[in-house]
Amino acid sequence: MCGIVAAVADRNIVSVLLQGLRRLEYRGYDSAGLALVDGTGLRRLRAVGRVAELAAQAEASRAEGRTGIAHTRWATHGVPCERNAHPHVSGGLAVVHNGIIENHEALRARLKSEGYVFTSDTDTEVVAHLIDHELKRTPDLFAATRAAIAQLQGAYALAVLREAEPERVIVAREGSPLLLGLSAEGNYAASDASALLQVTRRIVYLENGDCAELTRTGHRVTRVDGSPVTRPETETYLSADAVELGPYRHYMQKEIFEQPTALANTLEMLGAARSVQPGLFGARCEETLKEIGQVLIIACGTSHHAGLVARYWIEALAGVPCNVEVASEYRYRESVADPRTLVVTLSQSGETADTLAALQHAKSLGMRHTLCICNVPESSLVRENDLRFITRAGPEIGVASTKAFTTQLAALYLLTLILAKLRGRLSESTEAAELQHLRHLPMAVSRALELEPRIREWAERFAMKQDALFLGRGRHYPIALEGALKLKEITYIHAEAYPAGELKHGPLALVDKDMPVIAVAPNDALLEKLKSNLQEVRARGGELYVFADADSEIAETAGVHLLRLPEHYGQLSALLHVVPLQLLAYHVALVRGTDVDKPRNLAKSVTVE
Repeated sequence: MCGIVAAVADRNIVSVLLQGLRRLEYRGYDSAGLALVDGTGLRRLRAVGRVAELAAQAEASRAEGRTGIAHTRWATHGVPCERNAHPHVSGGLAVVHNGIIENHEALRARLKSEGYVFTSDTDTEVVAHLIDHELKRTPDLFAATRAAIAQLQGAYALAVLREAEPERVIVAREGSPLLLGLSAEGNYAASDASALLQVTRRIVYLENGDCAELTRTGHRVTRVDGSPVTRPETETYLSADAVELGPYRHYMQKEIFEQPTALANTLEMLGAARSVQPGLFGARCEETLKEIGQVLIIACGTSHHAGLVARYWIEALAGVPCNVEVASEYRYRESVADPRTLVVTLSQSGETADTLAALQHAKSLGMRHTLCICNVPESSLVRENDLRFITRAGPEIGVASTKAFTTQLAALYLLTLILAKLRGRLSESTEAAELQHLRHLPMAVSRALELEPRIREWAERFAMKQDALFLGRGRHYPIALEGALKLKEITYIHAEAYPAGELKHGPLALVDKDMPVIAVAPNDALLEKLKSNLQEVRARGGELYVFADADSEIAETAGVHLLRLPEHYGQLSALLHVVPLQLLAYHVALVRGTDVDKPRNLAKSVTVE
């Protein structure tokens, strides 16, 4: 949600700001803007809609400047419109902001009493006026910004510039990601490293409570009280090629087809190993896992579905009790804490606000054993956990998560095997067989992707539907949930998922010829039960679309459309069955003409509550 790019350089930085914003479009936004300090003073451009519209304004007005800040906004306070778009100004300064200022109403009332006039509905304008007010007490922008943010409650990443101080930008972070980019030609800041790959790979990650000053020749970091701190410089693992679309039509399509490579990279450390090693999750993993008595998985959205699959694995194979919580609910409910719990957090970005807050809540209850599975090694979530596993899916740009989900599942299965081994529930022969299954997984997913032509045919039938029902049983019920989520996210078709055994307890009332029913039907112990559920659908005139295994005894008949996956994959079949569901959602979206990578109202990285 929202994106920030800032630059102080020896050249015109308008193209740097605009290219950075384009790299942040995946985060979700509804307006964009930039502010520059040039030879004539402070200049601001804002546009509702895409970054392309802002770029057109910049080109038409021949915008130039060596110091600037830019922003993509995802509306929280105030509707999407130009007056609510960032940057917001006060006097001779401009501010961009990610996050939510929780005490903005009290601050707004106070500032109005001081004579400030508000022209937007946003919480961010409060910050601009507050810094301007502090400048009346101290003429230094860095000091005034620190004094202002000391009065803020909530989450924020800020970038500030001032007409009277044209050769520096001030940035600050509390709860919302922000990093610095360093180069010989200038210095930069952004909410995501991908926005700066065009100019540098030298990165400094700010911590909560950090403020920083950027000039053309250097930077300095302090805490809010002004005390200096040193943050290490690292080189980001990202490359410019990794965030380019390449030959694909959409990022989602690219990321679906990158899954075999993403899984191979994630599991590369297995090599020719004959056993799973706890050290894959950190040096203290074995010691920690021997102490725990249960597992608590906390996540949101697609990551929550991965956790639900893992619960079946962890309880069945490792014999360890496992609960799965939606992060935004867990952090606000009264729960019974057990200090012998392993708290596992899942996130693609590692910046999901609710997941971070839920982790902090769990720690406050005395649950000190924590582990995260994340795709971004430099993220806040990784830094907050004692144990961690970095999935190597590469950048995921499309809002609808695909390769992050399957790599999370692979990591969770590794964790399950380690738990089982430490509890004496994994024989040497079973361990060897499971490792072979994991090594073969990329090839198995590649074969599942070969089903695309048939799925494209199904998509034509789905395109005009307004509702869909997904069914699954056991560990494939969360896969049905994930399939329904993908369909609703990018096609705007209303889709629900149910455990198939619950069909006659309510959802069956919805079934008719206009309600397609999608069933995940692996050849497992619950197949016969599932087949009975499917007959209930056919008896009510429902049309079935069944994703089955090669050896499932299900026949294709009138009203029953069947697609067989190339092979049955046992406990890991969830990773194969989700692939055609991803492809189905993608191709239905193509037929319907929706914005696949940036669906309406949604953001990729949910960094606010």
